[in-house]
Amino acid sequence: MLFKVINAFKTVIKGLSLTLRHFFAAKESRTIRPINDPEYFSQNTGTTTIQYPHAKLPVPDVGRYQLDVEMDDCIVCDLCAKICPVDCIEIESIKATEAIGKTSDGTTKRLYAAKFDIDMAKCMYCGLCTVVCPTECIVMTDTYDRSMTDLNQMIYKFSDMSPEEAEEKKVALDKLNAERLAAKQAAAQQSLPKQL
Repeated sequence: MLFKVINAFKTVIKGLSLTLRHFFAAKESRTIRPINDPEYFSQNTGTTTIQYPHAKLPVPDVGRYQLDVEMDDCIVCDLCAKICPVDCIEIESIKATEAIGKTSDGTTKRLYAAKFDIDMAKCMYCGLCTVVCPTECIVMTDTYDRSMTDLNQMIYKFSDMSPEEAEEKKVALDKLNAERLAAKQAAAQQSLPKQL
């Protein structure tokens, strides 16, 4: 019994000495260094707490954080939404009646983005959507601290098309399709041989 009491006191003293050593060493603060700094792992003393948001940790160059979409370069190919493992990307496209422009790499745009939403509350930051994008318009930025109190604020809407404009484009496409169908039927009627 006496052995257990002595062992308990040794353990308490050892734990408290470690706590006190860290307490007194915390008066000096560490220099904030990026992880690729050769001296990063040699900092064994000092506090690791930083005064956020006044001081921030350096962000690695290859870090995966907030998604951003450059809509001028987006061809609305839907590849990012298809590869997303958690379905956090919602895209609704409307076919254009003619070419609507070019991206920065020269790709012709033929689809309007009526809806391009990314739910960052669902996003698992895997980066697959950035890999499959043919025009490289979807990228991961170095922004990591967008905290919201409402989950609906985590849905980022990148499409700049209003619902009225989207409906207008759909009506124009339906009208063009109807004209093409009528022309096709008229051509088929003319190619039929006349019966007596």
